[in-house]
Amino acid sequence: MPHGCPCGYFSDPKHECRCGLYQIQRYRSKISGPLLDRIDIHVEVPAVPYKDLMGRIKAEPSADIKQRVAGARAVQSGRLKRTRIHCNAQMGSRHIRTYCAIDQASCSLLETAVDKLGLSARAYNRILKIARTIADLAASDPITAEHISEAIQYRSLDRGKI
Repeated sequence: MPHGCPCGYFSDPKHECRCGLYQIQRYRSKISGPLLDRIDIHVEVPAVPYKDLMGRIKAEPSADIKQRVAGARAVQSGRLKRTRIHCNAQMGSRHIRTYCAIDQASCSLLETAVDKLGLSARAYNRILKIARTIADLAASDPITAEHISEAIQYRSLDRGKI
């Protein structure tokens, strides 16, 4: 997905990008804003250094992650049992208003992000749905500013505008 540039080194800390501004803009224009709006999560995945690949970094076991995801899905199914949908990703505007209520601190944070990044209404709704899922994974009933902040971070293509 075009996010960086034709040479592939736009945001690489170890390689210098050799593309000009016009080339980068042209490359990024290959995917339209409305199409990007329809993608829930965008993240940049930088190259992993060899020593990290070979290291023995302790990570959360897959079985624990699977259990947390199953718990979050059960919470979503319970929350949405009286609707025709089964998970947060399927929520429409009406469901978002009902199940993604946020406090004033979260609202201010989201308002700042929308204004600074020029986010669309569709991106705004996606952030709320992602924040709801993050809260579910954390076994948190309310969506907090921390959940909103993390959800905003998953919109890297919105942040990468030139």
